[in-house]
Amino acid sequence: MVLIIDFGSQFNQLIARRIRECGVYCIIEPPTLAIERMREMNPLGIVLSGGPSSIYEANSPRIDPRIFDLGIPILGICYGMQYMIDTLGGKVQKARKREYGFAGLSIEHQDEIFQQVPKQSQVWMSHGDSIARLPEGFIATAVTDNTPFAAVADSKRRLFGLQFHPEVAHTAKGKQILHNFLFAVCACKRNWTMQAFARDIIAEIQQKVGDRKVILGLSGGVDSSVTALLIHKAIGANLTCIFVDNGLLRKNEARKLKKTFKEHLKINIRFVDAGKLFLKALDKVVDPEKKRKLIGKVFMEVFEAEARKIRGVEFLAQGTLYPDVIESRSAFGGPTSVIKSHHNVGGLPKRMKLKLVEPLQYLFKDEVRRLGARLGLDPELIWRQPFPGPGLAIRILGTVTEKRLNILREVDAVLIEEIKAAGYYRKLWQSFAVLLPLKSVGIMGDSRTYEDIVAIRAVTSKDAMTADWAKLPHRLLGRISNRIINEVRGVNRVVYDISSKPPSTIEWE
Repeated sequence: MVLIIDFGSQFNQLIARRIRECGVYCIIEPPTLAIERMREMNPLGIVLSGGPSSIYEANSPRIDPRIFDLGIPILGICYGMQYMIDTLGGKVQKARKREYGFAGLSIEHQDEIFQQVPKQSQVWMSHGDSIARLPEGFIATAVTDNTPFAAVADSKRRLFGLQFHPEVAHTAKGKQILHNFLFAVCACKRNWTMQAFARDIIAEIQQKVGDRKVILGLSGGVDSSVTALLIHKAIGANLTCIFVDNGLLRKNEARKLKKTFKEHLKINIRFVDAGKLFLKALDKVVDPEKKRKLIGKVFMEVFEAEARKIRGVEFLAQGTLYPDVIESRSAFGGPTSVIKSHHNVGGLPKRMKLKLVEPLQYLFKDEVRRLGARLGLDPELIWRQPFPGPGLAIRILGTVTEKRLNILREVDAVLIEEIKAAGYYRKLWQSFAVLLPLKSVGIMGDSRTYEDIVAIRAVTSKDAMTADWAKLPHRLLGRISNRIINEVRGVNRVVYDISSKPPSTIEWE
């Protein structure tokens, strides 16, 4: 295992992804992690992440300096490098010239970190501070035109620092550099597989839960379905799943999910039709965050009522993923900004008095899909595009009504049908429609219309932390638009969203 210390960088998740792509398990922890706990974890290597702070600021994040006495290889990236240099007796100061974006790296000393990396390559910089003096034992191993200490090393103590970001795709040989740290320096083994994870997490669930009962809110998405299968394999009939139909699902989705669950997930499932309760709660609500919280509140009320009918329940299972945790709160104590709340993050009402089981909380979506395949989950469920817990309510900008829900359902059904027919469904991270709180003038049958506008959103991504708008063929977009306007009463204009994340989010609300 490799330990990543989170100093608040927006790229922390990319560091974790790159390490896991090399077949090595890693985990992100805050800088407040106790040195005793580090010793217990016994990582083969430690990565100190970047961050937005300056090391000379009073409240800059710091970790116990004894970390450098553990004898464990350490790689400092950007702020992590500056923390290491400052702590060990070097000097960091504000750079005379800030460096953001591409830079040309020149390797001056080909140590273990730079094996199979050309002497000249492109890297990605993002820093306003720089090193003025190295501690004793360190040497500069690479430079850029603007940064004389672009990479440093104390090979004897196996301490390495990079001012640039090897985890981003813009650094041409970044993955090779991380690979070198993992295998040439830390002597890691490629043993992070979904088969190993499934074995370990099932055993962990069995140890934690024993013969007690667990309930799970099943949505029909890959996250909750994989969670259900893992727990079912661990404790069998002691798991009961509850499917709450909130009336905010896609066309015929509740019916299809019931059929799929009964055929492929042979576990205890209870179905609750609560659509009217959710619509009543959302009456005249416009603010997106309020929508999310109201939907979460009603869901918990309905879920609790159904859960009370099951005696002896002590645990609640959730399909929480790593990006959910990261986006919903400052990442493990780091100064990462809260973007939006997620329906399955944030704890439980105290009155439920249940313990949490979150077997997927350190996995990314593509890892969950690989795990689902390993567990034998139906491919249609594995490749189902992510669908938000609040459902169509956050894809209807403005007020949510039964009429507007029906319009969006029909639009969405046309969109998905065309995306699948064109062979793009699995190529896209998400593809969906958004109903805008606007109307536009149109002409149909020589008559003036004044009807709704629909936006189409299609993105490519690996883990939802970043996403790019999909360059769909114009012919496909034309067919989608033509069918929506002709087949869905109430819509006379279709637009296509060409914004990426960041700066935009994937969902509009």
